[in-house]
Amino acid sequence: MRCTSQTRPSSVRVTMAPAFRLTMKPKATDNMTHMMVDFSQERQTLQGLKFLPVPRAPEIMLIDCVVMDNEVTVSWKMPMEDSKIDHYILEYRKTNHEGLPRVKDEQCWEKLDNIRTTEHTLQGLRFDSKFMNFRVRACNKAAAGDYSDPVTLETRAFNFSFDSSSSHLNLKVEEQSVEWDPQAGKALDSKVKGKENKGSAHITNLKNMSRSGTPSPKRTSVTRSPAPRGARDRFTGESYTVLGDTSIESGQHYWEVKPQKDCKSYSVGLAYRNLGKFDQLGKTCTSWCIHVNNWLQNSFAAKHNNKAKNLDVPVPDSIGVYCDFDRGQLAFYNAENKQLLHMFKMKFTQPVVPAFMVWCGGLILSTGLQVPSAVRSFQKTENGLGGSNSSLSQQDPTVACDTICFYEKLPSVDGGSLLP
Repeated sequence: MRCTSQTRPSSVRVTMAPAFRLTMKPKATDNMTHMMVDFSQERQTLQGLKFLPVPRAPEIMLIDCVVMDNEVTVSWKMPMEDSKIDHYILEYRKTNHEGLPRVKDEQCWEKLDNIRTTEHTLQGLRFDSKFMNFRVRACNKAAAGDYSDPVTLETRAFNFSFDSSSSHLNLKVEEQSVEWDPQAGKALDSKVKGKENKGSAHITNLKNMSRSGTPSPKRTSVTRSPAPRGARDRFTGESYTVLGDTSIESGQHYWEVKPQKDCKSYSVGLAYRNLGKFDQLGKTCTSWCIHVNNWLQNSFAAKHNNKAKNLDVPVPDSIGVYCDFDRGQLAFYNAENKQLLHMFKMKFTQPVVPAFMVWCGGLILSTGLQVPSAVRSFQKTENGLGGSNSSLSQQDPTVACDTICFYEKLPSVDGGSLLP
């Protein structure tokens, strides 16, 4: 008997196969003359199929990977040429652990799909972790291959936030933003006065009871509760100042500050933590800053040790701050084009902290930034820079500060004075 694939429809063969298996007891001779099945056409069809092999795992070229300007460029290659590769999948995650990635890490893998080349650059990153892990896999039209061996790249940067416990009461402080709030201190004073008035009324009632012949209790003293400021009396008066929560003790660091459009007056700089509670940035020998005034008379100046130098450059939309603690350099840049605005040179005698002053407006802070390559290159080539950028006399903080003042006195909303 000869049964070919053309003898019966496929649906019939499929449905009858189980029945044949149960009812028939096939017996065939050695040369299979009694039964023969012809699968020649099926064999030809199967042989005509072309299967794509699973891609091999790529190899990340660590020597070609670059970390610069808050960008990471990852480069890889295939162990052998494969013309069937359609695209690659790059995965990364942040970590604070050096060495090989851990199975259980604090961050999940982020995926970048449909990469058509063997190199990719991640832009606009915030380096809020010490390292980043990377791995890549190749894909063709049929399947995705294995992951490459993961690599770990160092992504250190200076991270800090506004220290709300150090700020003036009239400042509304978040981690990365600060805003001047003239009602904050008044609201707190109202609460304190309310408690004081309540206590005074109680004493008055006791006096009236005594005059009416009612036996009075033992005379007690009433202590007025101080303003419940907690640690937020670090700055007071007209020193609308807030410090960063992380000290700088060595190395090179960079951060950026962007003012609100309606900000009337602000300062950006560095200070020692022993800055006095009434001191304003730039008016002491322990603070350095550039100051922007957009109220009445516009001004842009570098200030230190109660002296000011006007800066004959446009005020940028965002200011970059560079500190090289070991070399004693503090430089301010236009954050957009990295134009140098001013540079201080001094010898730091103790750790410093980022310092800010804001009046009638707010500031937005950007941290987790590497020192830009343009700034780093400038510092290397212009390390001996002099002239206008070092015209303010730099004194050791142990020396008494000058008493000459170059600041304009401006009226404040409270009827006093404001010395921004």
